[in-house]
Amino acid sequence: MNQGKTAILVFANNAEKELLSKSIRSASVFDLLNTETLKTVRKTGLPFYHYSEKEQIGKTFAERFTNAIKSIYDRGYDTVISIGNDTPHLNAHHILKAKHQLESSDYVLGPSTDGGFYLMGFKKTHFNKERLETLPWQTYKLRRHLNTELKQQSLSVVYLEILSDIDDPSDIDCVLESFKKLASKIRKLLIIIRNISIKIATTFQIFYSSIIFKLLYNKGSPVLIHI
Repeated sequence: MNQGKTAILVFANNAEKELLSKSIRSASVFDLLNTETLKTVRKTGLPFYHYSEKEQIGKTFAERFTNAIKSIYDRGYDTVISIGNDTPHLNAHHILKAKHQLESSDYVLGPSTDGGFYLMGFKKTHFNKERLETLPWQTYKLRRHLNTELKQQSLSVVYLEILSDIDDPSDIDCVLESFKKLASKIRKLLIIIRNISIKIATTFQIFYSSIIFKLLYNKGSPVLIHI
């Protein structure tokens, strides 16, 4: 039995599955993020469980996520620290700090810039599966709703620093321009993805502009344009 101990839940899909929900069209990015995340987790020395789409149970994200947390409690742990795979600046210090703070707080949350969380620390004594499932997961409203929920229950919360996660190409600049340390492999790959995105956007803009120019300055038959 593991009663009284803390476990880490890595709730992250495999690269192929991530491509279906993210606008970054590169499996290499998510493969690398998964690899680096698991390296970070191993550095903590804490037991961990990786739940990809193969291990997740439930129809909705909320069901799959809360079922995963409950399954770890069922293994005998009384504290779960959940993380994803899309926060490049997440390191072992953040996770160990969350573990330490959970000794005196009911919840520990690591807020992300998109309104969600890159880390969530739960105690079994305060885990309410049904209430958690009603939250607006995977939206920018999540943080506000969860804060309200915890206040109503008079639960204590410790917040870690805000970090940026990667959901689409526009998030890459925010990550690269941060002063925080970033694994060299991830930095190099993100720069490549960013450059490709810029080229695609520029090509599309040039193509679109040329089409508009031809329509507006057509020297042949008149063209009706609705603007």
